[in-house]
Amino acid sequence: MFKKLLIIFVAVFGVLLAVPTMWSGAAKYFPSWMHPISLGLDLKGGAQLLLEVDTATMFQEKSLQLYDEVRSAMIDRNKGVIRFSGLKNNNGVVSLTLREGEDMSKAKGRLKSVFGNTVDVSTSGRTITLSYSDKQKEEMTADALARSIEIVRRRIDALGTKEPSIQSQGGKYILVQLPGVDNPEHIKELIGQTAKMTFHLVNENVTQEQLASGVAPAGTEFLPYMESAWNMVPVYSRVEVSGESLKDSQADFDQNNMPVVTTVFDTTGARRFAKLTTEHVNERFAIVLDGKVLSAPTIREPIPGGRGQISGGFTLQGAKDLAVLLRSGALPAPLQVIEERTVGAGLGADTIAQGKIGSAIGVLLVLLFMIAVYRGFGLIADIVLLVNLAMIIGMSALMGATLTLPGIAGIVLTLGMAVDANILPFERIRDELRSGATPLRAVDSGFNRSMKTVLDGELTNLICALILFQFGAGPIRGFAVTLSIGVMTTLFTCLMLSRVLIDWYMGGKNRKIGYARIKK
Repeated sequence: MFKKLLIIFVAVFGVLLAVPTMWSGAAKYFPSWMHPISLGLDLKGGAQLLLEVDTATMFQEKSLQLYDEVRSAMIDRNKGVIRFSGLKNNNGVVSLTLREGEDMSKAKGRLKSVFGNTVDVSTSGRTITLSYSDKQKEEMTADALARSIEIVRRRIDALGTKEPSIQSQGGKYILVQLPGVDNPEHIKELIGQTAKMTFHLVNENVTQEQLASGVAPAGTEFLPYMESAWNMVPVYSRVEVSGESLKDSQADFDQNNMPVVTTVFDTTGARRFAKLTTEHVNERFAIVLDGKVLSAPTIREPIPGGRGQISGGFTLQGAKDLAVLLRSGALPAPLQVIEERTVGAGLGADTIAQGKIGSAIGVLLVLLFMIAVYRGFGLIADIVLLVNLAMIIGMSALMGATLTLPGIAGIVLTLGMAVDANILPFERIRDELRSGATPLRAVDSGFNRSMKTVLDGELTNLICALILFQFGAGPIRGFAVTLSIGVMTTLFTCLMLSRVLIDWYMGGKNRKIGYARIKK
């Protein structure tokens, strides 16, 4: 008895989960976790962006970092300077030649301690060559893709965009779907910025003639202002504080009621920022974002505590956007928009309306067919089928799945398989009655003997759905999700709920089964 009550409870709970979706006005009467199912881009309308991770630029930056780190390792005064010449970076391959051949073992040991197994080190005579192997590049690409997806997700979530879908595609692509967004330009601009922030000291020794010539002294770069590209600032190449040390960033107002961006550094960043502002009072330092100078204020006094303020003639929206970029972190590689699509909400509404009509007609025909062929048992099968449909929708909403047009196709296919899962035991019951079994024995034998066949069929469908989810993307995954949920609900409703309702219908007696008019 307890088992039957538990089955009924699960079925009722599954139906209740679908109520907020089926009746939008009922959502306020349910807990917040019992919410309507989210609609996908093709049903709700919105924007879709396909982004490509610019791995070529990333590897170029990595090779420049490798060049600087090799140079620093060789001239480390704490460990002793190793004399070398001919340090160069040629298409991502860094090489140098030692002045003294006996320094080779010492140099290799030092480079090994700095880079570990992240870089391949090879030697030829007194020449040392460092490069990234193909395997290491694959790992760097995979890591950059994963980090980019997370950063894009944080940036979009910070804008308040509801129910975005962000997933990898094809090894170095990111598919971004934004239901309900009809103007993706602002979002496209925001997620496409690398947002790599660094702090540099300004080289005050550079003359206007040098700036005009465009030839920077060694260790110095000429970077343009964000708002005036023709106005260049000479900054030292050395990074004093990195944006990676940034812990928080918010838009605020200064004493003159002008929008600014406040920054809070972590422990390491706060220590470096305090050291920078203590040792260079009355000097300028540049705040650089993606190779452009946001501002170059003068350090008036030491700034301990790791809290700073960035001003640069921002609008309020500009300050908010910059705060989002800095707070979500810098992209490991630039992102290029290679495809953009916009689906109108009207098209989505038409799709929903047509889907409802088509689904309703299909379900109605199936319900009538089951009643016509199986009479009383057919009515029970119809009840089970409707419960199954409600459970699919309810479980999808509970799991946070997004309903798309392929998802609707998965539901329709699941209902067809559910009908088949009901017909198998019913036909087996009919065979048992033909062989002379009583109705109670026929029902019991029919369900027991057909269970293996139903399980085999549904588990095969589940395996196919899991494979589609693992290797598919976008609409294919939406189809696979609803199909997987449908397989589980079908097994529950057809093998458990249907049996409970039939047992209740039979009432423990050998009642006449209407559809089995068999001559004996």
